[in-house]
Amino acid sequence: MEKPRSYLRFPVSYRIEHWVLTISFFLLSVTGIVQKYPDLGFMRWLIGIMGGIEATRLIHHLSAIVLMFLTIYHIGIVGYRMFVLRQRLTMLPGKKDLTNAIDLLKHNLGRSKKRAQQGRYTFEEKLEYWAVVWGTVVMGITGFMLWNPIATTKILPGEIVPAAKAAHGNEALLAVLAIVIWHLWHVHVRHWNMSMFKGHLTEEEMEDEHPAELARIRTGKIDPAPAREVVAKRRRVYLPIFAVLAAVMLVGIWFFIGYETTAVTTLPPAEDVTVFVHLTPTPLPTALPTSTPAPTSLPTVAAPAGEQEPAVESSWDIDISPLMAKSCVACHSSSNKMGGLDLSSYQAALAGGASGAAIVPGEVQTSLLISRQASGQHPGQFSAGDLALVQHWIEIGAPEK
Repeated sequence: MEKPRSYLRFPVSYRIEHWVLTISFFLLSVTGIVQKYPDLGFMRWLIGIMGGIEATRLIHHLSAIVLMFLTIYHIGIVGYRMFVLRQRLTMLPGKKDLTNAIDLLKHNLGRSKKRAQQGRYTFEEKLEYWAVVWGTVVMGITGFMLWNPIATTKILPGEIVPAAKAAHGNEALLAVLAIVIWHLWHVHVRHWNMSMFKGHLTEEEMEDEHPAELARIRTGKIDPAPAREVVAKRRRVYLPIFAVLAAVMLVGIWFFIGYETTAVTTLPPAEDVTVFVHLTPTPLPTALPTSTPAPTSLPTVAAPAGEQEPAVESSWDIDISPLMAKSCVACHSSSNKMGGLDLSSYQAALAGGASGAAIVPGEVQTSLLISRQASGQHPGQFSAGDLALVQHWIEIGAPEK
């Protein structure tokens, strides 16, 4: 039996490019959708399968980088076919695509026996191609904004970041639905197209899907290949130009993935805070109740030579407020309440912070301000004389005036 005649549809380079795009798109889709809908049980399961949310984001970013490199390659190869080989731009849409769409609609509705005479690429394939181009541009721009939010908001208003997040997620969802509903139907459900696996279509498949292109081949209207010396001459001009363009785009990718200094790294280092410490350990088993001994004060720190001894009577307004303004208010003010603590006023200081009471009148041992300073390692460390002054002020009841 004679083997059916076949026609080359996609060379190896086309197929490799297509499968790299397919894999990167699949990974971007899966890792992106689970981040868009993280509260769904199935999405949580997928995040766990991929190693957690941080691993999911890493896979998403690496897949995006692969897509960026593939974009540079595609630009280069399209330019090579256009300027060096001078091939026809068969993927550009035209009026014929509109008439083909109308003819196909009429044929599918039974209103016409005339079939759409489609060429090398059908109008459906052109729609898909340019949808990928449009989607890549949108995803690239919005992806940069999400990857580099601080750099973005230095130029644009802050509202652009949540807007970019909405556009990025919705465009991705639209792309996934288009592939599942449109592409899979035409390529794998309606008719299993093997051209992206084998590179060829049979004559029957060509007559069904690309009759105009088959007619060109049968009548010998095939674009002649340019002479080797002409190709070599054009290549010598094109390759240096594209090399410069590719270098610029590679710098752009490097800028894309490495520019941002995130907000997390700009925060001051966390402060170690003791939440609760037993004043006296309780022995086991518990002994019989006894009278609680009077609490002892922390040892008074003597002022070194040359510094003023604490006054017998001290007050917030006269002694303590200037000291707080000098050493503490830079980090503990009404506008910058590190640890929830504000030391810019008497009432705010007594209110304490997130860890508890900073100043407890009459109780030096339970005042967190003293315990933090006693370590000698606090960023706004008091001198020995200043610490003694504050300790004395608390001991006499922390008066305001």
